[in-house]
Amino acid sequence: MAERSGQIVARGAIAREPGKPATIEEFTIDSPGPGEALVRIIASGVCHTDLSAKNGVFGTEGFPFLLGHEGSAVVEQVGEGVTNVAPGDHVILAWRAPCGNCRFCLVGQPHLCAASLNAEKRMRTSDSELLTPILGIGTFCTHTLVHSRQCVKYDPALPPEQMSLIGCGVMTGVGAALYTAGVRPGTSVAVFGCGGVGDSVIMGARLAGATTVIGVDIDPQKLEWAKGYGATHTVDASAGDAVAAIKGLTGGFGVNYSFEAVGRPETTLQAILCRDLAGTCVIIGVAGPSSTIQTFPLGDFFNLGGSLRVSWYGDCLPTRDFPLLAEWYRQGKLDLDGLVTRTIALEEVEEAFHAMERGETLRSVIRL
Repeated sequence: MAERSGQIVARGAIAREPGKPATIEEFTIDSPGPGEALVRIIASGVCHTDLSAKNGVFGTEGFPFLLGHEGSAVVEQVGEGVTNVAPGDHVILAWRAPCGNCRFCLVGQPHLCAASLNAEKRMRTSDSELLTPILGIGTFCTHTLVHSRQCVKYDPALPPEQMSLIGCGVMTGVGAALYTAGVRPGTSVAVFGCGGVGDSVIMGARLAGATTVIGVDIDPQKLEWAKGYGATHTVDASAGDAVAAIKGLTGGFGVNYSFEAVGRPETTLQAILCRDLAGTCVIIGVAGPSSTIQTFPLGDFFNLGGSLRVSWYGDCLPTRDFPLLAEWYRQGKLDLDGLVTRTIALEEVEEAFHAMERGETLRSVIRL
């Protein structure tokens, strides 16, 4: 770890302008302040949210970005008052760390925390621009600064590539099934979008005891991957009416739970309409602000009943759930090995984004 004038010098993938390729640059980090931790990144998953942020899908404020939000790391320094981690600890980074004091935390809903803890923005480019770490973390780099409560310890005997994926995609998918939807044993599920998050929903649904799990996609490779993760049926949405196909697989009724993991209006509408009476639809995919469903008869909500839920981070509590998922991986109940499609170097981030767009990967994982 290099230092310059009392600052740590790191390298990372920085997005300076919307839609332009990320560049690998040096940047500086101030020493950790109270409650903060400096961590050395070991592995980081390449998630679609980073691509969307880089391309300005969520807006053009906040550039330049330090990309990445799905990481495993080793703690190198801690600031004043930090007691939950110490230098040398291996940790999974969480982009939500409940504050304990907001209106949601105070009524026992910390998974909805409205004031999630982050480090102060004190990382700067070589030309002194203040960096915005994606989701308050920034993991496409050698080192980053986080709030210590964003660090959740894991057994260093477990592989860092697989542990990094628990930090976002796997937790989001598994948590959406277990917590947001509350999938019950013996029920039916449809998952729209069989990428890394969608396949994690499938794994979560099978862990919860669902007996009919339908993977829906337009990519034959992703449908094959879905079968490997526990889908009992698949539907190629490019071959016909996906809603009709799902109802045909469920006695004409539709599923008890549907999950949208794409972030597109057409798949969201299909996920709403493919449910059985009183079924639950869970929205996971993050759509841009310009995405809208133009026409939807409100009476259809009354005809179907049930609920429409948005899943934020799988409604998880990282300190409770990251160790649980790590243990399920150790026991063979979660196949995280198969999610790591490629292991790449930091300099290969742009190609990883292109591979994602081509549908060639579930997750590329940067190994540092």
